[in-house]
Amino acid sequence: MCLLRLSALGDVTHVVPLVRTLQQADPGVCLHWIIDKGGHKLLDGLPGVTFHSYDKKTGLAGMRALRESLPAGRFDALLQMQVAFRANVLSAFVPAKRRIGYDRSRSKDLHGLFINERIPDRPGIHVLDAIGSFCEPLGLKQTEVSWDLAVPPAAFEWANAQWADDGRPVLMISPCSSHVRRNWYADRYAAVANHATSRGWRVVLCGGRSDLERGMADAIQAQLTTPALDLVGKDTLKQLPALLARAALVMTPDSGPMHIANAMGAKVLGLHAASNPHRSGPYSDRRYCVDRYDAAARKFLGKPASELKWGAKIEFDDVMQLITVEDGIAAFERYVADYAPRGA
Repeated sequence: MCLLRLSALGDVTHVVPLVRTLQQADPGVCLHWIIDKGGHKLLDGLPGVTFHSYDKKTGLAGMRALRESLPAGRFDALLQMQVAFRANVLSAFVPAKRRIGYDRSRSKDLHGLFINERIPDRPGIHVLDAIGSFCEPLGLKQTEVSWDLAVPPAAFEWANAQWADDGRPVLMISPCSSHVRRNWYADRYAAVANHATSRGWRVVLCGGRSDLERGMADAIQAQLTTPALDLVGKDTLKQLPALLARAALVMTPDSGPMHIANAMGAKVLGLHAASNPHRSGPYSDRRYCVDRYDAAARKFLGKPASELKWGAKIEFDDVMQLITVEDGIAAFERYVADYAPRGA
């Protein structure tokens, strides 16, 4: 069986429970997964899965090379879990008897021309559940959600070495999404961080190596009353899950680290205005999220969120202004109230 889901980090994390469902139903199933380089780095070592990495910069030549890397013959099924035009064209290089794709309401970029079966149309469900429904045409049902991201012991050793465990709970801030209009503001992150420090918490900054992330971290750090532990740009994608797992609470916009943190069992203070947390927030627990999606719909689109197409993004300039410092502190305090022995 072949899975096709290239990106992004949050979405490939959502595919892992489907992998577990398929493996539980048939422990001998041979799974091949076409994925992008970042997702491959994150998930490499997932038991029972052969990865085939595709770099979109390689275009059609890369697609032909990918075809050569696949096993001879035809797959019993291709699960085409991405509707972008490039992914649809790439799927044409995968020989398969059954080509399972999205329902018509979620199809775009000629998706329907590259598939011969569709998953059920169920609006109003989380992205992870939509991906999980790709097993249903195979006669299966995803009834349990489990990850196990195959994080190596060395990654946990690295994460454990970054600070001493002195009993203080950790607020980890991963401040940037790949969609810049989903990002909150440095002064507001700093205000919540200063509040957490006043409550006896340790604050840790994490993120990638881009100039945007470095600049955001520096701006946050400049406004802190007590310096945070700055780990921005210092981890790898294999170390990131272990790092997030050490946090009591991870504050982040809708981003890959949000979903990786959730998969690792950390609680998430998600910041949502541009996207709907009920569709793309942390899957396991959204109690500590800030939800200003409806307010954004009313301000920027002139209608309540209930009247929008499911999954609609509201990525306007300044949409994240709708989330106040008070919103962030209130979400933090909800966590503290629920975990008083750890967070008092």
